[in-house]
Amino acid sequence: MIIAVTCENGEIFQHFGRTPQFKTYEVADDKVISSKTIDTNGTGHGALAGFLKSLGAEVLICGGIGGGAQAAMNEAGIRLFAGVEGDADEAVKAFLSGNLPETGEATCNHHDHKHNEGHECEHGGKCHK
Repeated sequence: MIIAVTCENGEIFQHFGRTPQFKTYEVADDKVISSKTIDTNGTGHGALAGFLKSLGAEVLICGGIGGGAQAAMNEAGIRLFAGVEGDADEAVKAFLSGNLPETGEATCNHHDHKHNEGHECEHGGKCHK
């Protein structure tokens, strides 16, 4: 199984569509056997579902994610754990132990905010309802 986590400096990146990197974890027998960090090279929003599918990701752990991206993950058959904060490695450990909730404060509604293109959210980069 491959788990992908939106990542920047080891922390879960809070805006799925703008994540600079994914940290991927290869898992066998509920143990991480390898991990690597992969740059998205500017790939964003809608294209990320295909990017993750090409990596073989079966699970995505992220912070904020919009409705369209959630639907794209569902269509790609990628199980979503959103609204997660903190250390990427710790989140994967929580997932593997069955202690990571599958639902969270996940929705990113930037169109409801008054932001400029390429903005940083005024609430610390967290995108939520």
